[in-house]
Amino acid sequence: MSTHHRPLPLPQLQPPQPPPRADGLPWTASDALVAVGSAALDLLGYSIGSPDGSQPTALTALVLLVLAAMPLLTRRRYPLASLTGVLVLGLALNLSGPVPQHFNCTLCIALFAVARSRGLVVAVPAALAAAAVPLLGRGHPLPPPLSGVAANVLAAALVIAAAEALKRWQHEVEVRRRLLADRAVAQERRRIARELHDIVAHHITTMQLMAGGARANLGGDTEVVRDALVTLEGSGRMALREMRQLLDVLRAGDEPDESPSEPQPGVGHLGRLVEESRRAGLPTEFAVLGEERPLPPSTGLAVFRIVQESLTNTRKHAGRARARVRLTYHPDRITVEVSDNGTAAPADTLVGALAGAGGAAGPRAGRTGYGLIGMRERVALQGGSMVAGAVDGGGFRVMASLPVAPADGEERLG
Repeated sequence: MSTHHRPLPLPQLQPPQPPPRADGLPWTASDALVAVGSAALDLLGYSIGSPDGSQPTALTALVLLVLAAMPLLTRRRYPLASLTGVLVLGLALNLSGPVPQHFNCTLCIALFAVARSRGLVVAVPAALAAAAVPLLGRGHPLPPPLSGVAANVLAAALVIAAAEALKRWQHEVEVRRRLLADRAVAQERRRIARELHDIVAHHITTMQLMAGGARANLGGDTEVVRDALVTLEGSGRMALREMRQLLDVLRAGDEPDESPSEPQPGVGHLGRLVEESRRAGLPTEFAVLGEERPLPPSTGLAVFRIVQESLTNTRKHAGRARARVRLTYHPDRITVEVSDNGTAAPADTLVGALAGAGGAAGPRAGRTGYGLIGMRERVALQGGSMVAGAVDGGGFRVMASLPVAPADGEERLG
């Protein structure tokens, strides 16, 4: 049965935030350059478009033009506040004396920052305000001429359109980048899987055959036994060296470990885990059925994590309840079951997930999350099966069955 996965929607892209400065200022050198350049362009435009060329340019107007560009320093962190500052200072400029009706560079940049960082619900009212404020002031007729209104509205619409086009382009670039990254990760996983298969399948199969040949000739030709053991030793050494090389590649760039890593927990640590659960206030029973025997480290770790996550979920979601942990050894597998008698959803929420089948989770309300997903992934890696869900009469149960290879190791890797 094939499954189709729908791609998750990408989050709304936000413009990059400037890194924090050592001096604590909320702007960068590029923000300062934008503000200075915008003020220079507005000063030039005001000087050229002076209402009366015979009159000298008013000093107050020049100062207000420069001050109106200062809010652009914070446009990336606080776009709405920056636009508000530009509009207020622009209105002060209009009221200070007769100035031409204009949609200047500073106003365009401030409106562009708002449109780029906010949605159209915010950008459209901001554009209308940006188009209206330059029409107000001393010496401006009321109502303003239709040509001035149309020019300002058109300028604001062009700014909004440019910001939306930039956001769409950035979104498409991000989608392509993520697709390329996912493809690279998938290719690397396939390469690592091939490398591991080649190392494990070849060397371990050779070691198994040589060990079997040496065992079969223990009472016979000692030279044959010796050659088999030498080959077995060499193959093991080669497998270990190749595995270390592969791990070195995977860990390239990681910080070196300052201290040796502790042994991974296994079934031998379940008693400690149960005791910790009891001390945390959850009465927990622990039983081991069948003949105990050593387990592979990966299987023991998977059992430990399943019990750990299940008891954690019980303490978090079951309320006043009792828990029971049961570990059962079978000839070819091991079964771990963690159950409780806490508050449960209807029993029809019981679900099963066979390893590799990709079944969906259906636990009691409040227990959905990455914990059960992680348990299923661990079980799937071991080639086992898992059932998790509410039970009749109240309570919740997690039961996993993990295969355990026979002791004689007759299987051959292919």
